[in-house]
Amino acid sequence: MSGAEAFQALTIETLPARLGGIDALTSRIGTNAAQWTVKEVGDGNLNLVFIVTGDKGAVIVKQALPYVRLVGESWPLPLKRSFFEYHALTRQEARAGVGTVPAIFHFDEAQALIVMEYLTPHVILRHALIEGRQLPKIANDLGLFMARTLFRGSDLSMKAKDRKADVGIFADNVELCDITENLVFTDPYYETELNRHTSPQLDSLVAELRADRDLKVEAQKLKHMFAANAETLVHGDLHSGSIMVTHDDTRVIDPEFAFYGPIAFDVGMLMANFWMSYFSQSGHEGAGHEKGGDRESMRQYLLGVIVETWSIFRSEFSRLWHTERNGMLYDRRLFEDRGDPLGSEQALDRFIHDIWVDMLGFAGVEIHRRILGLAHNADFETIADQDLRATCEAKALKFGRHICVNRERIHSFDEIHALAARIEKGIVA
Repeated sequence: MSGAEAFQALTIETLPARLGGIDALTSRIGTNAAQWTVKEVGDGNLNLVFIVTGDKGAVIVKQALPYVRLVGESWPLPLKRSFFEYHALTRQEARAGVGTVPAIFHFDEAQALIVMEYLTPHVILRHALIEGRQLPKIANDLGLFMARTLFRGSDLSMKAKDRKADVGIFADNVELCDITENLVFTDPYYETELNRHTSPQLDSLVAELRADRDLKVEAQKLKHMFAANAETLVHGDLHSGSIMVTHDDTRVIDPEFAFYGPIAFDVGMLMANFWMSYFSQSGHEGAGHEKGGDRESMRQYLLGVIVETWSIFRSEFSRLWHTERNGMLYDRRLFEDRGDPLGSEQALDRFIHDIWVDMLGFAGVEIHRRILGLAHNADFETIADQDLRATCEAKALKFGRHICVNRERIHSFDEIHALAARIEKGIVA
Protein backbone atom coordinates (compact mmCIF):
# COMPACT_ATOMS: atom_id res chain seq x y z
CA MET A 1 0.00 0.00 0.00
CA SER A 2 1.44 3.35 -1.01
CA GLY A 3 1.58 6.05 1.63
CA ALA A 4 0.49 8.51 -1.10
CA GLU A 5 -2.92 6.83 -1.47
CA ALA A 6 -6.00 8.55 -0.07
CA PHE A 7 -7.12 7.06 3.22
CA GLN A 8 -9.39 4.04 2.95
CA ALA A 9 -10.73 2.09 5.89
CA LEU A 10 -9.80 -1.58 5.76
CA THR A 11 -12.38 -4.35 5.84
CA ILE A 12 -12.05 -8.08 6.36
CA GLU A 13 -12.60 -8.51 2.63
CA THR A 14 -10.21 -5.83 1.34
CA LEU A 15 -7.32 -6.23 3.77
CA PRO A 16 -5.50 -9.14 2.03
CA ALA A 17 -5.46 -7.44 -1.37
CA ARG A 18 -4.44 -4.06 0.03
CA LEU A 19 -1.71 -5.28 2.38
CA GLY A 20 -0.56 -8.38 0.50
CA GLY A 21 2.50 -6.63 -0.90
CA ILE A 22 3.91 -5.43 2.42
CA ASP A 23 6.96 -7.40 3.47
CA ALA A 24 6.28 -6.77 7.15
CA LEU A 25 3.22 -8.99 6.79
CA THR A 26 4.30 -11.49 4.16
CA SER A 27 7.60 -12.27 5.85
CA ARG A 28 5.81 -13.12 9.06
CA ILE A 29 2.54 -14.72 8.00
CA GLY A 30 3.07 -15.95 4.42
CA THR A 31 3.15 -14.59 0.90
CA ASN A 32 -0.16 -15.98 -0.31
CA ALA A 33 -2.50 -13.21 0.79
CA ALA A 34 -5.48 -15.01 -0.71
CA GLN A 35 -5.03 -17.67 1.96
CA TRP A 36 -4.87 -15.24 4.87
CA THR A 37 -7.56 -15.40 7.54
CA VAL A 38 -8.72 -11.99 8.77
CA LYS A 39 -10.71 -11.47 11.97
CA GLU A 40 -11.89 -8.07 13.26
CA VAL A 41 -11.42 -7.84 17.04
CA GLY A 42 -11.61 -4.12 17.85
CA ASP A 43 -13.44 -3.13 21.03
CA GLY A 44 -15.64 -0.74 19.08
CA ASN A 45 -14.55 2.51 20.79
CA LEU A 46 -12.09 4.12 18.38
CA ASN A 47 -10.27 1.88 15.92
CA LEU A 48 -10.30 -1.08 13.58
CA VAL A 49 -8.20 -3.98 14.87
CA PHE A 50 -7.63 -7.16 12.85
CA ILE A 51 -5.87 -10.44 13.57
CA VAL A 52 -4.34 -11.55 10.26
CA THR A 53 -3.21 -15.18 10.09
CA GLY A 54 -1.30 -16.99 7.36
CA ASP A 55 0.54 -20.27 7.04
CA LYS A 56 3.63 -18.88 8.82
CA GLY A 57 2.07 -16.98 11.71
CA ALA A 58 -0.11 -14.01 12.68
CA VAL A 59 0.09 -10.24 13.19
CA ILE A 60 -2.17 -7.46 14.39
CA VAL A 61 -3.21 -4.71 11.98
CA LYS A 62 -4.60 -1.65 13.73
CA GLN A 63 -6.09 1.25 11.77
CA ALA A 64 -7.45 4.53 13.05
CA LEU A 65 -10.75 5.83 11.73
CA PRO A 66 -11.50 9.51 11.09
CA TYR A 67 -14.15 9.54 13.82
CA VAL A 68 -14.97 8.07 17.23
CA ARG A 69 -16.26 4.63 16.34
CA LEU A 70 -18.25 4.39 19.57
CA VAL A 71 -20.28 7.48 18.61
CA GLY A 72 -20.05 7.65 14.82
CA GLU A 73 -19.15 10.17 12.14
CA SER A 74 -20.78 12.98 14.11
CA TRP A 75 -17.63 13.00 16.28
CA PRO A 76 -14.64 13.40 13.94
CA LEU A 77 -11.12 12.51 15.05
CA PRO A 78 -7.82 13.01 13.22
CA LEU A 79 -6.10 10.01 11.70
CA LYS A 80 -2.83 11.35 13.10
CA ARG A 81 -3.53 9.60 16.40
CA SER A 82 -1.90 6.49 14.90
CA PHE A 83 1.25 8.61 14.45
CA PHE A 84 1.28 9.37 18.17
CA GLU A 85 0.63 5.75 19.06
CA TYR A 86 3.50 4.57 16.87
CA HIS A 87 5.95 7.08 18.30
CA ALA A 88 4.80 6.44 21.87
CA LEU A 89 5.32 2.69 21.46
CA THR A 90 8.85 3.17 20.13
CA ARG A 91 9.72 5.44 23.06
CA GLN A 92 8.13 3.15 25.63
CA GLU A 93 10.10 0.18 24.32
CA ALA A 94 13.32 2.20 24.41
CA ARG A 95 12.65 3.43 27.95
CA ALA A 96 11.08 0.36 29.56
CA GLY A 97 12.74 -2.40 27.54
CA VAL A 98 11.96 -4.88 24.78
CA GLY A 99 9.02 -7.06 25.67
CA THR A 100 7.06 -4.43 27.59
CA VAL A 101 4.97 -3.33 24.58
CA PRO A 102 4.08 -5.16 21.35
CA ALA A 103 6.83 -5.12 18.72
CA ILE A 104 6.14 -2.82 15.74
CA PHE A 105 6.72 -4.25 12.25
CA HIS A 106 5.30 -1.56 9.94
CA PHE A 107 3.76 1.91 10.12
CA ASP A 108 1.85 3.68 7.32
CA GLU A 109 1.08 7.24 8.38
CA ALA A 110 -1.17 8.09 5.42
CA GLN A 111 -3.33 5.00 5.99
CA ALA A 112 -3.14 5.45 9.77
CA LEU A 113 -2.23 1.83 10.31
CA ILE A 114 0.29 -0.08 12.39
CA VAL A 115 1.30 -3.69 11.91
CA MET A 116 2.42 -5.13 15.22
CA GLU A 117 3.11 -8.27 17.15
CA TYR A 118 0.14 -10.57 17.78
CA LEU A 119 0.19 -11.24 21.49
CA THR A 120 -0.93 -14.79 22.23
CA PRO A 121 -2.08 -16.44 24.47
CA HIS A 122 -2.42 -13.03 26.12
CA VAL A 123 -5.78 -11.72 27.29
CA ILE A 124 -6.91 -8.25 28.31
CA LEU A 125 -6.08 -7.71 31.98
CA ARG A 126 -9.57 -6.40 32.74
CA HIS A 127 -11.14 -9.62 31.50
CA ALA A 128 -8.72 -11.69 33.58
CA LEU A 129 -9.62 -9.73 36.72
CA ILE A 130 -13.35 -10.10 36.02
CA GLU A 131 -12.78 -13.86 35.81
CA GLY A 132 -11.04 -13.80 39.17
CA ARG A 133 -7.55 -14.64 37.93
CA GLN A 134 -4.73 -13.73 40.31
CA LEU A 135 -1.74 -12.94 38.14
CA PRO A 136 1.60 -12.98 39.99
CA LYS A 137 3.67 -10.54 37.89
CA ILE A 138 1.48 -7.58 37.04
CA ALA A 139 2.43 -5.43 40.03
CA ASN A 140 6.15 -5.83 39.40
CA ASP A 141 5.88 -5.42 35.62
CA LEU A 142 3.59 -2.39 35.71
CA GLY A 143 5.46 -0.69 38.55
CA LEU A 144 8.70 -0.98 36.57
CA PHE A 145 7.05 0.09 33.31
CA MET A 146 5.63 3.27 34.83
CA ALA A 147 8.78 4.20 36.72
CA ARG A 148 11.03 3.73 33.70
CA THR A 149 8.84 5.39 31.07
CA LEU A 150 7.82 8.29 33.28
CA PHE A 151 11.29 9.00 34.68
CA ARG A 152 13.16 8.57 31.40
CA GLY A 153 10.70 10.77 29.51
CA SER A 154 11.12 13.67 31.90
CA ASP A 155 13.51 16.55 32.52
CA LEU A 156 15.00 14.42 35.29
CA SER A 157 16.62 12.25 32.62
CA MET A 158 16.37 13.79 29.15
CA LYS A 159 18.49 16.63 27.88
CA ALA A 160 16.41 19.80 27.73
CA LYS A 161 16.75 20.19 23.97
CA ASP A 162 15.69 16.62 23.24
CA ARG A 163 12.73 16.71 25.60
CA LYS A 164 11.45 20.03 24.29
CA ALA A 165 11.63 18.69 20.75
CA ASP A 166 9.64 15.65 21.85
CA VAL A 167 7.10 17.83 23.65
CA GLY A 168 6.64 19.67 20.36
CA ILE A 169 5.82 16.43 18.55
CA PHE A 170 3.24 15.20 21.03
CA ALA A 171 1.74 18.66 21.67
CA ASP A 172 -0.17 18.18 18.41
CA ASN A 173 -2.22 15.35 19.94
CA VAL A 174 -4.84 17.99 20.65
CA GLU A 175 -8.06 16.15 19.92
CA LEU A 176 -7.34 13.14 22.10
CA CYS A 177 -6.22 15.36 24.96
CA ASP A 178 -9.49 17.25 24.50
CA ILE A 179 -11.39 13.97 24.91
CA THR A 180 -9.64 13.34 28.22
CA GLU A 181 -10.03 16.92 29.40
CA ASN A 182 -13.77 16.76 28.87
CA LEU A 183 -14.72 13.11 29.46
CA VAL A 184 -12.58 12.67 32.59
CA PHE A 185 -12.54 16.04 34.33
CA THR A 186 -15.72 17.88 33.31
CA ASP A 187 -18.54 15.85 31.77
CA PRO A 188 -19.14 13.47 34.71
CA TYR A 189 -19.88 16.43 36.98
CA TYR A 190 -22.81 17.92 35.11
CA GLU A 191 -25.70 16.78 32.92
CA THR A 192 -24.52 16.26 29.36
CA GLU A 193 -25.92 14.23 26.49
CA LEU A 194 -23.11 11.67 26.33
CA ASN A 195 -23.24 10.76 30.03
CA ARG A 196 -25.03 7.68 31.29
CA HIS A 197 -25.29 5.83 34.57
CA THR A 198 -27.25 3.01 36.14
CA SER A 199 -30.64 4.64 36.57
CA PRO A 200 -32.75 5.08 38.62
CA GLN A 201 -30.64 3.32 41.25
CA LEU A 202 -27.81 5.86 41.20
CA ASP A 203 -29.86 8.98 40.46
CA SER A 204 -29.76 10.47 43.96
CA LEU A 205 -26.04 9.79 44.46
CA VAL A 206 -25.21 11.22 41.03
CA ALA A 207 -27.18 14.38 41.83
CA GLU A 208 -25.31 14.65 45.12
CA LEU A 209 -21.93 14.35 43.42
CA ARG A 210 -22.84 16.89 40.75
CA ALA A 211 -23.83 19.35 43.48
CA ASP A 212 -20.61 18.73 45.43
CA ARG A 213 -18.69 22.01 45.20
CA ASP A 214 -15.54 20.63 46.84
CA LEU A 215 -15.42 17.70 44.42
CA LYS A 216 -15.91 19.87 41.34
CA VAL A 217 -13.22 22.32 42.44
CA GLU A 218 -10.76 19.45 42.93
CA ALA A 219 -11.66 17.94 39.56
CA GLN A 220 -10.93 21.26 37.87
CA LYS A 221 -7.63 21.64 39.75
CA LEU A 222 -6.66 18.22 38.39
CA LYS A 223 -7.78 19.24 34.90
CA HIS A 224 -5.57 22.33 35.17
CA MET A 225 -2.66 20.13 36.17
CA PHE A 226 -3.37 17.71 33.30
CA ALA A 227 -3.45 20.54 30.75
CA ALA A 228 -0.54 22.62 32.04
CA ASN A 229 2.02 20.28 33.63
CA ALA A 230 4.10 18.74 30.84
CA GLU A 231 6.38 16.68 33.09
CA THR A 232 6.85 13.55 31.01
CA LEU A 233 5.55 11.45 28.14
CA VAL A 234 2.55 9.65 29.62
CA HIS A 235 0.65 6.74 28.10
CA GLY A 236 -2.49 8.80 28.55
CA ASP A 237 -4.96 5.90 28.83
CA LEU A 238 -3.29 3.37 31.11
CA HIS A 239 -6.14 1.23 32.37
CA SER A 240 -6.76 -2.50 32.71
CA GLY A 241 -8.14 -2.61 29.16
CA SER A 242 -4.81 -1.31 27.81
CA ILE A 243 -2.76 -4.15 29.27
CA MET A 244 -2.46 -7.70 27.94
CA VAL A 245 -1.28 -10.52 30.16
CA THR A 246 -0.42 -14.15 30.58
CA HIS A 247 0.60 -15.81 33.82
CA ASP A 248 4.21 -14.82 33.07
CA ASP A 249 4.07 -11.80 30.75
CA THR A 250 2.65 -8.26 30.84
CA ARG A 251 2.40 -5.94 27.83
CA VAL A 252 1.12 -2.37 27.65
CA ILE A 253 -0.82 -1.48 24.49
CA ASP A 254 -2.81 1.36 22.89
CA PRO A 255 -0.91 4.58 23.81
CA GLU A 256 -2.68 6.72 21.20
CA PHE A 257 -3.59 9.25 23.93
CA ALA A 258 0.12 9.82 24.66
CA PHE A 259 1.22 13.38 25.41
CA TYR A 260 3.52 15.23 27.78
CA GLY A 261 1.63 15.56 31.06
CA PRO A 262 1.83 14.93 34.81
CA ILE A 263 3.87 11.96 36.02
CA ALA A 264 1.05 11.02 38.39
CA PHE A 265 -1.57 10.71 35.65
CA ASP A 266 -0.69 7.21 34.42
CA VAL A 267 -0.21 5.99 37.98
CA GLY A 268 -3.62 7.31 39.04
CA MET A 269 -5.41 5.88 36.02
CA LEU A 270 -4.00 2.41 36.64
CA MET A 271 -4.69 2.43 40.39
CA ALA A 272 -8.26 3.57 39.75
CA ASN A 273 -8.88 0.54 37.59
CA PHE A 274 -7.58 -1.81 40.27
CA TRP A 275 -9.83 -0.12 42.84
CA MET A 276 -12.82 -0.38 40.49
CA SER A 277 -12.08 -4.06 40.04
CA TYR A 278 -12.03 -4.38 43.84
CA PHE A 279 -15.50 -2.86 44.23
CA SER A 280 -16.89 -4.87 41.30
CA GLN A 281 -15.91 -8.27 42.69
CA SER A 282 -19.10 -8.83 44.69
CA GLY A 283 -21.01 -8.49 41.44
CA HIS A 284 -19.16 -11.50 40.03
CA GLU A 285 -19.67 -13.87 42.94
CA GLY A 286 -21.72 -17.03 42.64
CA ALA A 287 -21.30 -17.49 38.89
CA GLY A 288 -19.46 -20.81 38.91
CA HIS A 289 -16.04 -22.14 39.94
CA GLU A 290 -13.45 -19.94 38.22
CA LYS A 291 -15.58 -16.94 37.34
CA GLY A 292 -17.62 -16.80 40.53
CA GLY A 293 -17.55 -18.13 44.03
CA ASP A 294 -16.42 -16.14 47.04
CA ARG A 295 -14.33 -13.21 45.79
CA GLU A 296 -12.83 -12.13 49.13
CA SER A 297 -9.44 -13.60 48.19
CA MET A 298 -9.63 -11.70 44.90
CA ARG A 299 -10.36 -8.46 46.75
CA GLN A 300 -7.36 -9.00 49.00
CA TYR A 301 -5.23 -9.86 45.97
CA LEU A 302 -6.19 -6.58 44.29
CA LEU A 303 -5.33 -4.52 47.37
CA GLY A 304 -1.99 -6.31 47.46
CA VAL A 305 -1.40 -5.55 43.77
CA ILE A 306 -2.05 -1.85 44.40
CA VAL A 307 0.40 -1.71 47.30
CA GLU A 308 3.07 -3.69 45.45
CA THR A 309 2.69 -1.69 42.23
CA TRP A 310 3.27 1.55 44.13
CA SER A 311 6.17 0.02 46.09
CA ILE A 312 7.89 -1.19 42.90
CA PHE A 313 7.21 2.14 41.18
CA ARG A 314 8.65 4.12 44.08
CA SER A 315 11.69 1.86 44.44
CA GLU A 316 12.56 1.92 40.74
CA PHE A 317 11.88 5.65 40.41
CA SER A 318 14.23 6.21 43.35
CA ARG A 319 16.90 3.98 41.80
CA LEU A 320 16.71 5.94 38.56
CA TRP A 321 16.84 9.20 40.53
CA HIS A 322 20.18 8.12 41.99
CA THR A 323 21.66 6.55 38.83
CA GLU A 324 20.16 8.38 35.81
CA ARG A 325 19.32 11.89 37.01
CA ASN A 326 21.21 13.71 34.28
CA GLY A 327 18.60 16.17 33.01
CA MET A 328 18.01 19.81 33.88
CA LEU A 329 16.02 19.19 37.07
CA TYR A 330 17.55 18.70 40.54
CA ASP A 331 21.05 19.12 39.17
CA ARG A 332 23.56 16.81 40.84
CA ARG A 333 25.98 19.74 41.07
CA LEU A 334 23.69 21.21 43.73
CA PHE A 335 23.57 18.08 45.86
CA GLU A 336 25.74 14.97 45.40
CA ASP A 337 28.66 16.82 43.82
CA ARG A 338 28.72 19.18 46.83
CA GLY A 339 28.79 16.30 49.28
CA ASP A 340 25.12 16.76 50.17
CA PRO A 341 23.36 13.49 49.34
CA LEU A 342 20.75 14.24 52.01
CA GLY A 343 19.64 17.24 49.95
CA SER A 344 18.98 14.93 47.03
CA GLU A 345 17.04 12.57 49.33
CA GLN A 346 14.92 15.44 50.62
CA ALA A 347 14.11 16.49 47.06
CA LEU A 348 13.26 12.90 46.08
CA ASP A 349 10.97 12.45 49.08
CA ARG A 350 9.07 15.62 48.17
CA PHE A 351 8.89 14.60 44.51
CA ILE A 352 7.45 11.18 45.38
CA HIS A 353 5.03 12.74 47.88
CA ASP A 354 3.69 15.05 45.17
CA ILE A 355 3.18 12.09 42.83
CA TRP A 356 1.32 10.26 45.63
CA VAL A 357 -1.05 13.16 46.27
CA ASP A 358 -1.76 13.78 42.59
CA MET A 359 -2.14 10.04 41.89
CA LEU A 360 -5.01 9.85 44.38
CA GLY A 361 -6.78 12.78 42.73
CA PHE A 362 -6.46 11.38 39.22
CA ALA A 363 -7.64 7.98 40.46
CA GLY A 364 -10.73 9.51 42.03
CA VAL A 365 -11.90 11.30 38.89
CA GLU A 366 -11.13 8.26 36.73
CA ILE A 367 -13.46 6.16 38.90
CA HIS A 368 -16.20 8.77 38.49
CA ARG A 369 -15.92 9.09 34.75
CA ARG A 370 -16.02 5.31 34.24
CA ILE A 371 -19.36 5.12 36.05
CA LEU A 372 -20.96 8.45 35.14
CA GLY A 373 -19.50 9.34 31.74
CA LEU A 374 -19.43 7.98 28.19
CA ALA A 375 -16.96 5.08 28.29
CA HIS A 376 -17.75 2.57 31.03
CA ASN A 377 -15.74 -0.36 32.39
CA ALA A 378 -16.69 -3.97 31.78
CA ASP A 379 -15.91 -4.59 35.47
CA PHE A 380 -19.32 -3.12 36.28
CA GLU A 381 -21.08 -3.40 32.92
CA THR A 382 -20.86 -7.21 32.91
CA ILE A 383 -22.84 -7.42 36.17
CA ALA A 384 -26.24 -8.37 34.77
CA ASP A 385 -28.29 -7.63 37.89
CA GLN A 386 -28.82 -3.88 37.68
CA ASP A 387 -29.46 -3.44 41.40
CA LEU A 388 -26.28 -5.34 42.26
CA ARG A 389 -24.31 -3.38 39.67
CA ALA A 390 -25.55 -0.09 41.10
CA THR A 391 -24.58 -1.19 44.61
CA CYS A 392 -21.02 -1.91 43.44
CA GLU A 393 -20.84 1.34 41.50
CA ALA A 394 -22.14 3.42 44.41
CA LYS A 395 -19.38 2.07 46.65
CA ALA A 396 -16.75 2.96 44.05
CA LEU A 397 -18.21 6.45 43.55
CA LYS A 398 -18.06 7.20 47.28
CA PHE A 399 -14.51 5.88 47.48
CA GLY A 400 -13.45 7.96 44.45
CA ARG A 401 -14.92 11.11 45.97
CA HIS A 402 -13.05 10.54 49.23
CA ILE A 403 -9.60 9.99 47.75
CA CYS A 404 -9.99 12.91 45.34
CA VAL A 405 -11.19 15.52 47.82
CA ASN A 406 -9.07 14.38 50.78
CA ARG A 407 -5.88 13.45 48.94
CA GLU A 408 -3.73 16.04 50.73
CA ARG A 409 -4.59 14.42 54.07
CA ILE A 410 -4.17 10.76 53.10
CA HIS A 411 -0.81 9.29 54.02
CA SER A 412 -0.87 5.52 53.48
CA PHE A 413 -2.49 2.61 51.72
CA ASP A 414 -3.39 1.20 55.13
CA GLU A 415 -5.64 4.21 55.62
CA ILE A 416 -7.09 3.99 52.12
CA HIS A 417 -7.75 0.27 52.19
CA ALA A 418 -9.29 0.35 55.63
CA LEU A 419 -11.76 2.84 54.15
CA ALA A 420 -12.29 0.63 51.08
CA ALA A 421 -13.05 -2.35 53.33
CA ARG A 422 -15.57 -0.34 55.36
CA ILE A 423 -17.28 0.90 52.20
CA GLU A 424 -17.34 -2.61 50.74
CA LYS A 425 -18.98 -3.95 53.91
CA GLY A 426 -21.54 -1.14 53.89
CA ILE A 427 -20.23 0.41 57.11
CA VAL A 428 -19.69 3.80 55.46
CA ALA A 429 -22.93 5.30 54.16
